[in-house]
Amino acid sequence: MYQMPKFAVILSGCGVFDGSEIHEAVCTLLAIDKAGATSQCFAPNSWQAKTVDHFTGETTALAGDADNRNVLAESARIARGAVKPLSEFKAQDFDAVIFPGGFGAATNWSNFAQKGPNCDIHEEVRRAIEESHQQGLVIGAMCIAPVVIAKVLGKHKVKVTIGTDKDVAAGIVKMGAIHEPKNSTEVCVDEENRVVTTPCYMLDKSIKDISRSTENLIEEILELLGT
Repeated sequence: MYQMPKFAVILSGCGVFDGSEIHEAVCTLLAIDKAGATSQCFAPNSWQAKTVDHFTGETTALAGDADNRNVLAESARIARGAVKPLSEFKAQDFDAVIFPGGFGAATNWSNFAQKGPNCDIHEEVRRAIEESHQQGLVIGAMCIAPVVIAKVLGKHKVKVTIGTDKDVAAGIVKMGAIHEPKNSTEVCVDEENRVVTTPCYMLDKSIKDISRSTENLIEEILELLGT
């Protein structure tokens, strides 16, 4: 009996300034569900690089502070508790894996925000990307998250988009990857590496555009999966 694809959705916390971008994450989960597929959320069980008050925009805690927040615990807010530690992710259990955006991609999954193309990648995030690529899963990413994909898969000349930001695009190229400019709802498809990316909130758009871009992303992933 045919089964619709299984998606892993990797989160980096809860909130655009210190974790996963909530609109992007929720719209992704909705698009997967509307397509008739299933999803499982994962997140690193580690501390955030910083915690931000999303009302004032001010940093309220840094790594090592007693009132800083845990990435897995914060991600559970988006997943309604249905999230697993990223250490439990097994590529063979899924058909595709998606990385929503948000500043957590550049601070919790990596330190791209501090080091740019010379950044380090969280060990569990790197493993998830490498194993997914090796086993032929389709990898999706949006907003700033493609920089993490570029860092890990740059040696394979992976093609991604983060929109039209020239500085970030230049960093992607320095990591060995290829950047393709796109608007917020367009999708960049690297058929050889089975990577699909879209800019989402890297461009100043509304939530309806985010919903459309995530749906377009899922459609392209399903196309690569042959469904």
